[in-house]
Amino acid sequence: MFDKNFLWGTASSSYQIEGAFTEDGKGLSIWDTFSNKPGNIAHDENGNKACDHYHRYREDISLMKNLGIQAYRFSISWSRIFPDGIVKDSDGNIRYNKAGLDFYDNIVNFCLENNIKPFITIYHWDLPQALEDKGGWLNRETAFVFADYAEFICKHFSDRVTNIATINEPQIISGLGYMLGLHAPGKKLDTVSVLSVIHHLALAHGLAVTKMRAVAKQPVKIGFSSTGGLCYPSKECDEDIDAARAECFNIVKGNMTFNHTIFCDMTCLGRYPDIAGTELHLEPGLEKIGHYEELPFVKKGDIELIHQPIDYLGINVYNGHEINAAGYINKKPGSPRTALGWPVTPGVMNYGIRYLYERYNLPIYIFEDGLACNDIISLDGKVHDSNRIDFLTRYLTDLEKAYKAGVPILGYFHWSFTDNFEWHSGYDPRFGLVFVDYETQQRIPKDSAYWYSDLIKKSSN
Repeated sequence: MFDKNFLWGTASSSYQIEGAFTEDGKGLSIWDTFSNKPGNIAHDENGNKACDHYHRYREDISLMKNLGIQAYRFSISWSRIFPDGIVKDSDGNIRYNKAGLDFYDNIVNFCLENNIKPFITIYHWDLPQALEDKGGWLNRETAFVFADYAEFICKHFSDRVTNIATINEPQIISGLGYMLGLHAPGKKLDTVSVLSVIHHLALAHGLAVTKMRAVAKQPVKIGFSSTGGLCYPSKECDEDIDAARAECFNIVKGNMTFNHTIFCDMTCLGRYPDIAGTELHLEPGLEKIGHYEELPFVKKGDIELIHQPIDYLGINVYNGHEINAAGYINKKPGSPRTALGWPVTPGVMNYGIRYLYERYNLPIYIFEDGLACNDIISLDGKVHDSNRIDFLTRYLTDLEKAYKAGVPILGYFHWSFTDNFEWHSGYDPRFGLVFVDYETQQRIPKDSAYWYSDLIKKSSN
Protein backbone atom coordinates (compact mmCIF):
# COMPACT_ATOMS: atom_id res chain seq x y z
CA MET A 1 0.00 0.00 0.00
CA PHE A 2 0.93 3.64 -0.29
CA ASP A 3 2.19 5.45 2.80
CA LYS A 4 -0.44 7.14 4.96
CA ASN A 5 1.09 10.51 4.00
CA PHE A 6 0.42 9.84 0.31
CA LEU A 7 -2.01 12.47 -0.97
CA TRP A 8 -5.22 11.44 -2.72
CA GLY A 9 -6.90 14.13 -4.78
CA THR A 10 -8.92 14.96 -7.81
CA ALA A 11 -8.54 17.53 -10.58
CA SER A 12 -10.31 19.92 -12.94
CA SER A 13 -9.60 22.90 -15.16
CA SER A 14 -11.31 26.27 -15.32
CA TYR A 15 -12.69 26.23 -18.86
CA GLN A 16 -13.92 22.66 -18.63
CA ILE A 17 -16.17 23.19 -15.60
CA GLU A 18 -16.77 26.83 -14.69
CA GLY A 19 -19.16 28.17 -17.32
CA ALA A 20 -20.20 31.80 -16.64
CA PHE A 21 -18.02 32.73 -19.59
CA THR A 22 -19.08 36.39 -19.72
CA GLU A 23 -20.28 36.93 -16.14
CA ASP A 24 -18.99 39.39 -13.56
CA GLY A 25 -16.47 41.13 -15.79
CA LYS A 26 -14.71 38.07 -17.19
CA GLY A 27 -12.93 38.63 -20.51
CA LEU A 28 -12.96 36.19 -23.40
CA SER A 29 -10.35 33.45 -23.62
CA ILE A 30 -9.17 31.66 -26.74
CA TRP A 31 -11.39 28.74 -25.75
CA ASP A 32 -14.46 30.97 -25.53
CA THR A 33 -13.72 32.13 -29.06
CA PHE A 34 -12.73 28.74 -30.48
CA SER A 35 -15.58 26.69 -29.05
CA ASN A 36 -18.23 29.13 -30.26
CA LYS A 37 -17.14 28.81 -33.89
CA PRO A 38 -19.18 26.17 -35.77
CA GLY A 39 -17.27 23.03 -36.69
CA ASN A 40 -14.56 23.25 -34.03
CA ILE A 41 -16.22 21.09 -31.34
CA ALA A 42 -18.18 17.86 -31.58
CA HIS A 43 -21.90 18.60 -32.03
CA ASP A 44 -20.99 22.33 -32.05
CA GLU A 45 -20.95 22.27 -28.25
CA ASN A 46 -19.10 24.82 -26.11
CA GLY A 47 -18.03 25.56 -22.57
CA ASN A 48 -20.31 28.55 -22.03
CA LYS A 49 -22.12 26.79 -19.19
CA ALA A 50 -20.17 23.53 -18.77
CA CYS A 51 -20.74 22.22 -15.21
CA ASP A 52 -21.70 25.66 -13.87
CA HIS A 53 -18.97 25.27 -11.25
CA TYR A 54 -18.85 29.06 -11.01
CA HIS A 55 -22.20 28.95 -9.20
CA ARG A 56 -21.97 25.41 -7.81
CA TYR A 57 -18.45 25.21 -6.39
CA ARG A 58 -19.78 24.81 -2.84
CA GLU A 59 -21.85 21.80 -3.89
CA ASP A 60 -18.88 20.23 -5.67
CA ILE A 61 -16.40 20.79 -2.85
CA SER A 62 -18.94 19.52 -0.32
CA LEU A 63 -19.19 16.34 -2.37
CA MET A 64 -15.39 16.06 -2.25
CA LYS A 65 -15.48 16.36 1.52
CA ASN A 66 -18.17 13.69 1.84
CA LEU A 67 -16.05 11.32 -0.26
CA GLY A 68 -12.90 12.01 1.75
CA ILE A 69 -10.99 13.68 -1.09
CA GLN A 70 -7.84 15.15 0.42
CA ALA A 71 -6.77 17.63 -2.27
CA TYR A 72 -8.34 19.55 -5.12
CA ARG A 73 -6.27 20.60 -8.11
CA PHE A 74 -7.98 23.37 -10.09
CA SER A 75 -6.86 26.02 -12.54
CA ILE A 76 -7.44 29.74 -12.63
CA SER A 77 -8.96 31.46 -15.63
CA TRP A 78 -6.50 34.22 -16.52
CA SER A 79 -9.18 36.33 -18.22
CA ARG A 80 -11.55 36.06 -15.26
CA ILE A 81 -9.10 38.08 -13.18
CA PHE A 82 -7.41 40.06 -15.96
CA PRO A 83 -9.98 40.38 -18.77
CA ASP A 84 -7.46 41.60 -21.36
CA GLY A 85 -4.60 39.54 -19.96
CA ILE A 86 -2.52 42.55 -18.98
CA VAL A 87 -1.47 42.60 -15.34
CA LYS A 88 0.57 45.79 -15.12
CA ASP A 89 -0.04 48.98 -17.08
CA SER A 90 2.74 51.18 -18.43
CA ASP A 91 3.13 52.77 -14.99
CA GLY A 92 3.39 49.43 -13.22
CA ASN A 93 -0.07 49.64 -11.69
CA ILE A 94 -2.11 46.44 -11.29
CA ARG A 95 -5.78 46.51 -12.20
CA TYR A 96 -7.74 43.31 -11.71
CA ASN A 97 -11.34 42.15 -11.80
CA LYS A 98 -12.34 41.84 -8.15
CA ALA A 99 -15.30 39.54 -8.81
CA GLY A 100 -13.04 37.07 -10.58
CA LEU A 101 -10.47 37.09 -7.80
CA ASP A 102 -13.22 36.74 -5.19
CA PHE A 103 -14.41 33.55 -6.91
CA TYR A 104 -11.03 31.85 -6.50
CA ASP A 105 -10.65 33.19 -2.98
CA ASN A 106 -13.97 31.51 -2.20
CA ILE A 107 -12.81 28.20 -3.68
CA VAL A 108 -9.56 28.25 -1.72
CA ASN A 109 -11.26 29.24 1.52
CA PHE A 110 -14.05 26.68 1.17
CA CYS A 111 -11.51 23.94 0.45
CA LEU A 112 -9.59 24.84 3.58
CA GLU A 113 -12.79 24.96 5.65
CA ASN A 114 -13.45 21.40 4.52
CA ASN A 115 -9.90 20.15 5.16
CA ILE A 116 -9.11 19.84 1.45
CA LYS A 117 -5.71 21.05 0.25
CA PRO A 118 -6.03 23.46 -2.69
CA PHE A 119 -3.54 22.98 -5.55
CA ILE A 120 -3.52 25.87 -8.01
CA THR A 121 -2.61 25.53 -11.68
CA ILE A 122 -2.00 29.01 -13.04
CA TYR A 123 -2.51 28.20 -16.71
CA HIS A 124 -4.57 25.37 -18.20
CA TRP A 125 -4.86 26.46 -21.84
CA ASP A 126 -7.35 29.36 -21.68
CA LEU A 127 -5.17 32.29 -22.82
CA PRO A 128 -6.97 35.65 -22.83
CA GLN A 129 -8.15 36.35 -26.36
CA ALA A 130 -6.70 39.85 -26.16
CA LEU A 131 -3.21 38.35 -25.83
CA GLU A 132 -3.85 35.90 -28.67
CA ASP A 133 -4.73 38.89 -30.82
CA LYS A 134 -1.16 40.08 -30.18
CA GLY A 135 0.35 36.76 -31.26
CA GLY A 136 -0.38 34.56 -28.26
CA TRP A 137 2.38 32.09 -27.48
CA LEU A 138 4.08 32.91 -30.77
CA ASN A 139 4.85 36.29 -29.21
CA ARG A 140 7.82 36.22 -26.84
CA GLU A 141 6.29 39.06 -24.85
CA THR A 142 3.47 36.75 -23.69
CA ALA A 143 6.01 34.93 -21.50
CA PHE A 144 6.78 38.13 -19.61
CA VAL A 145 3.10 39.00 -19.18
CA PHE A 146 2.51 35.47 -17.87
CA ALA A 147 5.28 35.97 -15.30
CA ASP A 148 3.50 39.09 -14.02
CA TYR A 149 0.26 37.09 -13.81
CA ALA A 150 1.98 34.25 -11.90
CA GLU A 151 3.60 36.74 -9.54
CA PHE A 152 0.19 38.23 -8.74
CA ILE A 153 -1.42 34.83 -8.16
CA CYS A 154 1.38 33.63 -5.90
CA LYS A 155 1.51 36.82 -3.86
CA HIS A 156 -2.25 36.81 -3.35
CA PHE A 157 -2.81 33.12 -2.56
CA SER A 158 0.43 31.94 -0.96
CA ASP A 159 -0.77 32.87 2.52
CA ARG A 160 -3.17 29.90 2.16
CA VAL A 161 -1.97 27.80 -0.80
CA THR A 162 1.34 25.97 -0.61
CA ASN A 163 1.37 24.16 -3.96
CA ILE A 164 1.25 26.01 -7.29
CA ALA A 165 1.85 24.67 -10.80
CA THR A 166 2.75 27.10 -13.55
CA ILE A 167 1.57 25.48 -16.80
CA ASN A 168 -0.45 22.40 -17.65
CA GLU A 169 0.72 20.26 -20.57
CA PRO A 170 2.76 22.59 -22.79
CA GLN A 171 2.97 19.63 -25.17
CA ILE A 172 -0.77 19.77 -25.86
CA ILE A 173 -0.87 23.57 -26.05
CA SER A 174 1.75 23.53 -28.80
CA GLY A 175 0.73 20.33 -30.57
CA LEU A 176 -3.06 20.47 -30.67
CA GLY A 177 -3.39 24.24 -30.47
CA TYR A 178 -0.66 25.43 -32.83
CA MET A 179 0.30 22.41 -34.95
CA LEU A 180 -2.82 20.33 -35.60
CA GLY A 181 -5.45 23.01 -35.03
CA LEU A 182 -7.72 20.75 -32.97
CA HIS A 183 -7.55 22.99 -29.91
CA ALA A 184 -7.67 26.74 -29.43
CA PRO A 185 -6.41 28.88 -31.05
CA GLY A 186 -6.85 26.42 -33.93
CA LYS A 187 -3.62 27.07 -35.84
CA LYS A 188 -1.73 24.74 -38.18
CA LEU A 189 1.81 26.07 -38.23
CA ASP A 190 5.21 24.88 -39.40
CA THR A 191 7.56 23.00 -37.09
CA VAL A 192 9.76 25.96 -36.23
CA SER A 193 6.77 28.09 -35.25
CA VAL A 194 5.44 25.27 -33.07
CA LEU A 195 8.83 24.93 -31.39
CA SER A 196 8.77 28.67 -30.71
CA VAL A 197 5.51 28.15 -28.81
CA ILE A 198 7.14 25.45 -26.66
CA HIS A 199 10.13 27.72 -26.09
CA HIS A 200 8.03 30.69 -25.05
CA LEU A 201 6.03 28.46 -22.68
CA ALA A 202 9.29 27.25 -21.12
CA LEU A 203 10.48 30.84 -20.83
CA ALA A 204 7.16 31.80 -19.21
CA HIS A 205 7.56 29.01 -16.69
CA GLY A 206 11.12 29.99 -15.75
CA LEU A 207 10.33 33.69 -15.44
CA ALA A 208 7.25 32.86 -13.36
CA VAL A 209 9.18 30.63 -10.94
CA THR A 210 11.69 33.39 -10.27
CA LYS A 211 8.99 35.98 -9.59
CA MET A 212 6.90 33.63 -7.47
CA ARG A 213 9.83 32.70 -5.25
CA ALA A 214 10.42 36.40 -4.57
CA VAL A 215 6.86 37.17 -3.40
CA ALA A 216 5.66 33.94 -1.74
CA LYS A 217 4.37 34.64 1.77
CA GLN A 218 5.48 31.20 2.97
CA PRO A 219 7.40 28.31 1.43
CA VAL A 220 5.49 27.21 -1.68
CA LYS A 221 6.10 24.06 -3.70
CA ILE A 222 6.30 24.99 -7.38
CA GLY A 223 6.26 22.76 -10.44
CA PHE A 224 4.35 22.17 -13.67
CA SER A 225 2.35 19.42 -15.38
CA SER A 226 3.96 17.48 -18.21
CA THR A 227 2.60 14.89 -20.61
CA GLY A 228 3.95 12.93 -23.54
CA GLY A 229 4.65 9.49 -24.90
CA LEU A 230 5.80 7.04 -22.23
CA CYS A 231 6.89 3.45 -22.69
CA TYR A 232 7.08 0.26 -20.67
CA PRO A 233 8.93 -3.00 -21.33
CA SER A 234 7.15 -6.02 -22.73
CA LYS A 235 9.15 -8.26 -20.39
CA GLU A 236 11.14 -7.48 -17.28
CA CYS A 237 14.47 -8.23 -18.90
CA ASP A 238 17.37 -5.81 -19.32
CA GLU A 239 17.02 -5.59 -23.10
CA ASP A 240 13.34 -4.60 -23.02
CA ILE A 241 13.74 -2.30 -20.02
CA ASP A 242 16.60 -0.41 -21.68
CA ALA A 243 14.76 -0.19 -25.00
CA ALA A 244 11.64 1.22 -23.35
CA ARG A 245 13.70 3.75 -21.41
CA ALA A 246 15.46 5.00 -24.54
CA GLU A 247 12.23 5.26 -26.52
CA CYS A 248 10.55 7.30 -23.75
CA PHE A 249 12.79 10.25 -24.49
CA ASN A 250 13.06 10.10 -28.27
CA ILE A 251 11.70 13.09 -30.18
CA VAL A 252 9.49 11.37 -32.71
CA LYS A 253 9.55 12.56 -36.31
CA GLY A 254 6.27 14.13 -37.34
CA ASN A 255 5.03 14.36 -33.74
CA MET A 256 7.64 16.56 -32.15
CA THR A 257 5.44 18.03 -29.46
CA PHE A 258 4.11 14.93 -27.68
CA ASN A 259 7.14 14.14 -25.55
CA HIS A 260 8.44 15.07 -22.13
CA THR A 261 11.93 15.64 -23.49
CA ILE A 262 11.86 19.09 -25.09
CA PHE A 263 10.13 21.01 -22.31
CA CYS A 264 11.44 19.02 -19.33
CA ASP A 265 15.05 18.95 -20.51
CA MET A 266 15.04 22.74 -20.73
CA THR A 267 13.19 23.45 -17.50
CA CYS A 268 14.50 20.62 -15.30
CA LEU A 269 18.00 19.94 -16.68
CA GLY A 270 18.95 23.30 -18.15
CA ARG A 271 19.87 21.93 -21.54
CA TYR A 272 18.45 22.28 -25.01
CA PRO A 273 17.02 19.11 -26.59
CA ASP A 274 18.81 17.22 -29.33
CA ILE A 275 16.81 17.84 -32.51
CA ALA A 276 19.25 16.12 -34.84
CA GLY A 277 17.45 13.63 -37.04
CA THR A 278 14.04 15.28 -36.73
CA GLU A 279 12.16 16.72 -39.68
CA LEU A 280 13.24 20.24 -38.82
CA HIS A 281 15.65 20.32 -41.74
CA LEU A 282 12.67 20.18 -44.12
CA GLU A 283 11.58 23.70 -43.19
CA PRO A 284 12.31 26.08 -46.10
CA GLY A 285 15.28 28.32 -45.40
CA LEU A 286 16.32 26.43 -42.27
CA GLU A 287 17.87 23.35 -43.84
CA LYS A 288 21.24 23.90 -42.19
CA ILE A 289 20.00 24.20 -38.63
CA GLY A 290 21.04 21.17 -36.62
CA HIS A 291 20.90 22.46 -33.05
CA TYR A 292 18.02 23.85 -31.04
CA GLU A 293 19.99 26.89 -29.91
CA GLU A 294 20.43 27.95 -33.54
CA LEU A 295 16.69 28.43 -34.00
CA PRO A 296 15.70 32.05 -34.67
CA PHE A 297 13.53 32.50 -31.57
CA VAL A 298 16.25 31.43 -29.09
CA LYS A 299 17.97 34.39 -27.41
CA LYS A 300 21.27 34.42 -25.57
CA GLY A 301 20.72 33.71 -21.89
CA ASP A 302 17.32 32.05 -22.37
CA ILE A 303 18.35 28.72 -20.89
CA GLU A 304 19.43 30.44 -17.67
CA LEU A 305 16.02 32.11 -17.44
CA ILE A 306 14.18 28.87 -18.22
CA HIS A 307 16.10 26.57 -15.88
CA GLN A 308 14.91 27.45 -12.38
CA PRO A 309 14.79 25.10 -9.38
CA ILE A 310 11.40 23.48 -8.90
CA ASP A 311 10.06 21.22 -6.18
CA TYR A 312 8.30 18.48 -8.12
CA LEU A 313 7.32 17.25 -11.56
CA GLY A 314 3.61 16.84 -12.24
CA ILE A 315 2.82 14.00 -14.65
CA ASN A 316 -0.41 13.55 -16.59
CA VAL A 317 -0.57 9.99 -17.88
CA TYR A 318 -3.35 7.97 -19.47
CA ASN A 319 -1.61 5.37 -21.63
CA GLY A 320 1.72 4.33 -23.09
CA HIS A 321 3.55 2.08 -25.55
CA GLU A 322 4.70 -1.48 -25.00
CA ILE A 323 8.31 -1.91 -26.14
CA ASN A 324 10.72 -4.78 -26.57
CA ALA A 325 14.30 -4.83 -27.80
CA ALA A 326 13.07 -4.84 -31.42
CA GLY A 327 10.81 -1.78 -31.01
CA TYR A 328 7.12 -1.00 -30.63
CA ILE A 329 4.65 -3.85 -30.10
CA ASN A 330 1.38 -3.29 -31.92
CA LYS A 331 -1.81 -3.69 -29.94
CA LYS A 332 -3.76 -6.82 -30.77
CA PRO A 333 -7.17 -6.38 -32.43
CA GLY A 334 -9.82 -6.04 -29.78
CA SER A 335 -7.41 -4.87 -27.08
CA PRO A 336 -9.14 -2.80 -24.38
CA ARG A 337 -9.63 0.87 -25.18
CA THR A 338 -11.42 3.80 -23.55
CA ALA A 339 -14.40 5.71 -24.95
CA LEU A 340 -11.89 8.01 -26.67
CA GLY A 341 -10.12 5.05 -28.25
CA TRP A 342 -7.08 5.33 -25.98
CA PRO A 343 -5.39 2.00 -25.18
CA VAL A 344 -5.49 0.65 -21.62
CA THR A 345 -1.84 0.15 -20.62
CA PRO A 346 -1.34 -0.02 -16.84
CA GLY A 347 2.35 -0.93 -17.20
CA VAL A 348 3.12 2.68 -18.05
CA MET A 349 2.37 3.67 -14.45
CA ASN A 350 5.25 1.55 -13.26
CA TYR A 351 8.11 1.88 -15.70
CA GLY A 352 7.11 5.14 -17.39
CA ILE A 353 7.13 6.91 -14.04
CA ARG A 354 10.41 5.24 -13.06
CA TYR A 355 12.07 6.48 -16.24
CA LEU A 356 10.94 10.06 -15.61
CA TYR A 357 12.34 9.99 -12.10
CA GLU A 358 15.65 8.54 -13.29
CA ARG A 359 16.06 11.34 -15.83
CA TYR A 360 14.81 14.36 -13.90
CA ASN A 361 15.41 13.34 -10.27
CA LEU A 362 12.39 15.22 -8.96
CA PRO A 363 9.57 14.09 -6.67
CA ILE A 364 6.45 13.29 -8.70
CA TYR A 365 2.76 14.02 -8.44
CA ILE A 366 0.41 12.14 -10.74
CA PHE A 367 -1.72 15.16 -11.57
CA GLU A 368 -3.99 13.45 -14.09
CA ASP A 369 -5.01 9.86 -14.72
CA GLY A 370 -8.39 8.45 -15.53
CA LEU A 371 -10.75 6.84 -17.98
CA ALA A 372 -13.25 8.24 -20.49
CA CYS A 373 -16.43 6.14 -20.46
CA ASN A 374 -19.89 6.37 -22.01
CA ASP A 375 -21.52 6.48 -18.59
CA ILE A 376 -25.30 6.46 -18.26
CA ILE A 377 -27.83 6.73 -15.46
CA SER A 378 -29.19 3.21 -14.93
CA LEU A 379 -32.82 2.34 -14.24
CA ASP A 380 -32.08 2.38 -10.51
CA GLY A 381 -31.01 6.04 -10.77
CA LYS A 382 -27.34 5.24 -10.17
CA VAL A 383 -24.26 5.27 -12.40
CA HIS A 384 -22.50 1.91 -12.48
CA ASP A 385 -19.03 2.38 -13.98
CA SER A 386 -17.30 -0.91 -13.30
CA ASN A 387 -14.92 -0.29 -16.22
CA ARG A 388 -13.52 2.75 -14.43
CA ILE A 389 -13.01 0.84 -11.19
CA ASP A 390 -11.22 -1.93 -13.09
CA PHE A 391 -9.05 0.62 -14.93
CA LEU A 392 -8.05 2.47 -11.77
CA THR A 393 -7.33 -0.75 -9.90
CA ARG A 394 -4.95 -1.86 -12.64
CA TYR A 395 -3.23 1.52 -13.01
CA LEU A 396 -2.82 2.11 -9.28
CA THR A 397 -1.48 -1.40 -8.78
CA ASP A 398 1.30 -0.64 -11.24
CA LEU A 399 1.88 2.82 -9.79
CA GLU A 400 2.36 1.17 -6.41
CA LYS A 401 5.17 -0.92 -7.93
CA ALA A 402 7.07 2.26 -8.87
CA TYR A 403 6.34 3.67 -5.42
CA LYS A 404 7.68 0.57 -3.67
CA ALA A 405 10.74 0.64 -5.95
CA GLY A 406 11.68 3.97 -4.38
CA VAL A 407 10.22 6.58 -6.73
CA PRO A 408 9.13 9.53 -4.53
CA ILE A 409 5.53 9.78 -5.72
CA LEU A 410 3.84 12.32 -3.48
CA GLY A 411 0.23 11.94 -4.54
CA TYR A 412 -2.35 10.90 -7.09
CA PHE A 413 -5.07 13.14 -8.56
CA HIS A 414 -7.89 11.45 -10.43
CA TRP A 415 -9.00 13.16 -13.63
CA SER A 416 -11.59 14.33 -13.18
CA PHE A 417 -13.89 14.98 -10.25
CA THR A 418 -17.00 15.72 -12.30
CA ASP A 419 -17.75 14.98 -15.91
CA ASN A 420 -16.89 18.05 -17.94
CA PHE A 421 -16.41 19.71 -21.32
CA GLU A 422 -13.78 17.50 -22.95
CA TRP A 423 -12.28 20.08 -25.33
CA HIS A 424 -12.82 19.30 -29.04
CA SER A 425 -14.68 16.10 -28.12
CA GLY A 426 -17.46 18.04 -26.39
CA TYR A 427 -19.56 16.44 -23.67
CA ASP A 428 -19.79 12.84 -24.88
CA PRO A 429 -16.67 11.43 -23.12
CA ARG A 430 -17.18 11.27 -19.37
CA PHE A 431 -14.07 11.21 -17.15
CA GLY A 432 -15.67 12.09 -13.84
CA LEU A 433 -16.12 10.30 -10.56
CA VAL A 434 -19.35 12.29 -10.43
CA PHE A 435 -21.93 12.20 -13.22
CA VAL A 436 -23.26 15.57 -14.41
CA ASP A 437 -26.63 15.92 -16.10
CA TYR A 438 -25.78 18.96 -18.20
CA GLU A 439 -29.41 20.03 -18.64
CA THR A 440 -30.34 20.00 -14.95
CA GLN A 441 -26.78 20.22 -13.50
CA GLN A 442 -27.68 17.37 -11.15
CA ARG A 443 -24.62 15.63 -9.65
CA ILE A 444 -24.65 11.85 -9.14
CA PRO A 445 -21.58 10.19 -7.59
CA LYS A 446 -20.75 7.09 -9.62
CA ASP A 447 -19.81 3.71 -8.19
CA SER A 448 -16.19 4.70 -8.79
CA ALA A 449 -16.57 7.71 -6.50
CA TYR A 450 -17.47 5.44 -3.59
CA TRP A 451 -14.71 3.00 -4.57
CA TYR A 452 -12.18 5.85 -4.56
CA SER A 453 -13.52 7.05 -1.21
CA ASP A 454 -13.00 3.59 0.29
CA LEU A 455 -9.50 3.41 -1.19
CA ILE A 456 -8.58 6.70 0.46
CA LYS A 457 -9.91 5.55 3.83
CA LYS A 458 -7.94 2.29 3.70
CA SER A 459 -4.75 4.01 2.58
CA SER A 460 -4.97 6.68 5.29
CA ASN A 461 -5.19 4.25 8.20
